[in-house]
Amino acid sequence: MKSSRLRRRLAGSAAVAALVGAGILAAAPSAVAKANVLAIGQVALQSPGLQVKVTYSCDPGMNHQLVANAAKQAGHDGSVAAGTVKKDKLTCDANSHTAQVALRPAAGSSFGKGDKVKIAVFYFDEDGFSYARQEAAVVL
Repeated sequence: MKSSRLRRRLAGSAAVAALVGAGILAAAPSAVAKANVLAIGQVALQSPGLQVKVTYSCDPGMNHQLVANAAKQAGHDGSVAAGTVKKDKLTCDANSHTAQVALRPAAGSSFGKGDKVKIAVFYFDEDGFSYARQEAAVVL
C-alpha cells in the first residue's frame, strides 16, 4: 500500500513540474533567434547606376554585409551592377530597418528607363557564405 501511495505522489509531482515548466516557457520571451530577413523595395535609376531600397532584419552579433546585384534581362547586353552595405553600417538588433543600396555598374554596363532588371539581395558572411537571398524582377 505504501508503494502505490509513493508512486501516486511521484506521478503527481512530475505532472506539476511539467505544467510549471510549460508555463514558464510559454510566459518567457522568445529565446529563439529571429530569422535574418530581407525584402526588396523600390528600385530606381541613379546615375551612373541603380539604387535599391532594402528592408532588413538581422540578429545582434551577426558579422556579415548586405549585398545587392542587378542584371539586365533583355537581349545580349549583359549589363550588371553591384553594391554593398558593410557590416558596420547595418543595425543588427532583430528589428526591421531600411537601407538604400547604391549599385555601381560594371565597366561597359548601362541601365535606362524601361529596362527589365533582375535584382538579388542577400547577406554575405566573412566565411564566404551567402544566405537569406531574395530576388525580384523590375522594370526601370
